[in-house]
Amino acid sequence: MIRGKEKIMTQIYAGVDFVCIQAAFLLAWILRFDKVHSISHLPFSNYLFWGIIYGLSFMLIAYMSTLYIPKRKTKFATEIAKLLQAHLVSIFILLSVLYTIKSVDISRLFLFIFFLLAVLFTSIYRYLVKQSLRHIRRRGFNKQFVLIAGAGKVGKRYYQTIQRHPEFGLAVIGFLDDYCTELEDGYKPILGKINELEKVLSSKLVDEVIIALPLIVYPKYKEIILKCEKAGVRVSIIPDFYDILPATPYFQSLGDLPIIGIRDVPLDEATNRVFKRVFDVLFASIAIVLTSPIMLAIIIVLKLTSPGPIVFKQERVGLNRRTFSMYKFRSMKHMSKTQSDTQWTTENDPRRTRFGSFLRKTSLDELPQFFNVLKGEMSVVGPRPERPYFVDQFKEEVPKYMIKHHVRPGITGWAQVSGLRGDTSIADRIEHDLFYIEHWTILFDIKIIYKTVINGFVNRNAY
Repeated sequence: MIRGKEKIMTQIYAGVDFVCIQAAFLLAWILRFDKVHSISHLPFSNYLFWGIIYGLSFMLIAYMSTLYIPKRKTKFATEIAKLLQAHLVSIFILLSVLYTIKSVDISRLFLFIFFLLAVLFTSIYRYLVKQSLRHIRRRGFNKQFVLIAGAGKVGKRYYQTIQRHPEFGLAVIGFLDDYCTELEDGYKPILGKINELEKVLSSKLVDEVIIALPLIVYPKYKEIILKCEKAGVRVSIIPDFYDILPATPYFQSLGDLPIIGIRDVPLDEATNRVFKRVFDVLFASIAIVLTSPIMLAIIIVLKLTSPGPIVFKQERVGLNRRTFSMYKFRSMKHMSKTQSDTQWTTENDPRRTRFGSFLRKTSLDELPQFFNVLKGEMSVVGPRPERPYFVDQFKEEVPKYMIKHHVRPGITGWAQVSGLRGDTSIADRIEHDLFYIEHWTILFDIKIIYKTVINGFVNRNAY
């Protein structure tokens, strides 16, 4: 049905994206200007020109961010995250060009409506396509036929995964194995031994061969790959050591040498880091402007109620285990650095001031950390940073604790919006932090910020 037409489908995807963006442009124009009292300073043709530029920019960014690769095994959330990133980069490009050429007559409201509609239209279109393809594949159409080389535990696990996900549109035709001649009920048949691969490929329709053999027969890998490439059949390898890896592995290259990384961290990619950094700077800047009256009021009350500095600086461990000074409004009586760095805050802590207790309960003491974000020491969302004294303790007591330092620490995080704030389990917090690190998307950040606002800033566990 769609077999062998992946390149055409990619072009169709890009073309429909462009059409959706232009449809969004037309609707944005109607909503903004097609009214009696709404007059544009520029003619429709000028706006149309920039709408086309935006559409072309989006397609270019989408190609660069691999948005148009085949998505049979890709999660829809991952696709939407890339889609949103492409839109945001495109609108930044458009705004930069308009600023550079000093085109100030373009309606900002129009651009805002256009951007939202473009994201909405392309997302809906992709959702409909994704659901349609899943429905088609569940009914047995648009299948890709898979042959599994290896009927051991790895091959069986791959088969079971395919059976649980019919929406992938993958159908196993059988197994090849040198030692097993028959499998229990519920599995496809053994079609022969590994050296009979060429005969099976010539007699049956096979789109992909999955190598699921143990490492002790590693010399056979090359033979299988050569035969598959000779027949024009794709081949993939499931490493036999996947069950000893602590996280989702990924491939990278050092010159001509392929390397398997044991933990895939999305923010290791330069484009993701830049995108998150831009988001952080914009969000922190807006937050500082909006909360400046509150911060001014806090400064005045602190000055009147308690002697000592207004802003409390404390050493914390951040990205790549580097230390930095984290800012907070002072909530305790002035004390020595040794006391503040090595003592855990407890309930009814006598060191707290009355106003400081209020600041800690409402999390208002953390507002100065938006300046840490602007400095690049923190992010709006990420694992909460800890003091070096406690980091040295936790890394010995909590497995994988130090992995949290692979990304910038945050003002709020997945653990915090999941109820793990203050005096709660460190191990549970780390599990949530690792989930965030391995599954980061800009949509995940927005979800965490949303939950932070919705859940409220009051922390019952904050002492």
